[in-house]
Amino acid sequence: MAHGGFLAPRTLNENHHRAALNIFMLIVLAHWAEHIVQAVQIWGLGWTPPQSRGVLGMPFPWLVSSEWLHYGYALVMVAGLWMLRDGFTAASRRWWLLAFGIQAWHHVEHLLLLLQAQTGRPLFGQAVPTSILQMVVPRVELHLFYNTVVFVPMVIAVYLHLRPSEAEARRMHCNCRPSPASVRPEPQPTPVA
Repeated sequence: MAHGGFLAPRTLNENHHRAALNIFMLIVLAHWAEHIVQAVQIWGLGWTPPQSRGVLGMPFPWLVSSEWLHYGYALVMVAGLWMLRDGFTAASRRWWLLAFGIQAWHHVEHLLLLLQAQTGRPLFGQAVPTSILQMVVPRVELHLFYNTVVFVPMVIAVYLHLRPSEAEARRMHCNCRPSPASVRPEPQPTPVA
């Protein structure tokens, strides 16, 4: 059911879950690829962090320095993880919610960076906008870490969601429901001798 131009959460997590999940994961992978390219530029090619702008940042250098862009992506991630959560069940849902929790913190860090950039008042006595954990870990490494620790539980969640156990498959209400061939059989109890 459409509601004001957007899909209602129930419809999104039932009839359109697979398509929404595919689009969301494509966005996540594209962003992840940008971080990987930036890491290769720094540690593989020996470029300095300001020179290492990923793929899109090379023709559009302002993208890398735009706190609005980074915050916008963090917001899309936290919103997508929240909106798609009801399509997941059991173990896949726990992994998905773990990714959401980590991304929620990552979002807070980007909000702090955005507010500092907009007000021109860096926190913690720094010369440039700085997030809390950036006080300990440099920005490039920190955000590569954040994207990794959000991405890994997402991948586990999607794998478990698309290959559920028999009991999990019975509880699924979304259109990701697998064919019987991709359902994991329930573990059989070991007979006691």
